[in-house]
Amino acid sequence: MLSTQPPILILTARAQQYQQLLEAALPDLTFIAAPTVEAARPVVEQTSIILGDPRPVRSLLNELPALRWVQCTWAGVDLLVEPGLRRDYILTNVRDVFGPLMAEYVLGYALMLERRGWQRFRAQMERRWDSTVAGTLRGKRLGLLGVGSIGGEIARMAHHFGMATLGYTRASEDCPHIDAYYHGDACLQMAAQCDYLVSTLPDTAASRRLVNRELLAALPPHAVFMNVGRGSVVDEDALMAALQEGSIAGAVLDVLETEPLPPEHPLWTVPNVLITSHTAAASFPTDIAPIFVENYRRFQAGEPLLYRVEFERGY
Repeated sequence: MLSTQPPILILTARAQQYQQLLEAALPDLTFIAAPTVEAARPVVEQTSIILGDPRPVRSLLNELPALRWVQCTWAGVDLLVEPGLRRDYILTNVRDVFGPLMAEYVLGYALMLERRGWQRFRAQMERRWDSTVAGTLRGKRLGLLGVGSIGGEIARMAHHFGMATLGYTRASEDCPHIDAYYHGDACLQMAAQCDYLVSTLPDTAASRRLVNRELLAALPPHAVFMNVGRGSVVDEDALMAALQEGSIAGAVLDVLETEPLPPEHPLWTVPNVLITSHTAAASFPTDIAPIFVENYRRFQAGEPLLYRVEFERGY
């Protein structure tokens, strides 16, 4: 029996991979794989459901008269919740799949810093024996700006290394892997205790420039700042000043306010910065497709969808 559901648009560079996975899981449906915006335009008039990346979806928002639901392939949906954009549809994002990848990233780079990975490599290139005693993660304090599914998984893994975990949230205290919570003005109090401060925050009005000169000044001089959330959370001028002045020890930045970061940007040459070009946690179709399948079932049954985004909150 043929489905009466209009074709579902897959709008992402990996559209073909998603199509194969979804056709196997939902064989009665028709999927249109569009790796580009131009490839999608012939079907926009009839499209009511989209699985796609935020950027191309945003490009088509005003060309989709029948739109009812967008399932994003990313956790971050800031491109779709900006003021002035349409909000007459259901928007869902992806959660609970990026936590392990983000935790690997954060703890991996923290281990490299503690175990002096960069210095050992440089010494090897110089054929120089470097027996400087390394540090350890055990006993260190890791502070998290944001304790959602990603922050919670980072905290869980940090506990395996014997780290203490501190969490800054708006109000929630429901993660069992956080040793102490902080809210409101207590952000500076938390920062003062951190060996590592990690931001997992999305781009919202409340989070923009949260990591500013005052917060960076509260960190101990040996502290390292890591950002795996959104670049807008950081005052980059203040961060560069803190690094150049030596008021913090270093930064590991997966996300920047401008991406790709222009070659002439001064952050490229600031001492003690590692820029990883938004690679901490990729969206793998094998992880995302099952979320769409479950949400499609819920959508058809009139049930609440997983990971529905509140436009006003931005996540």
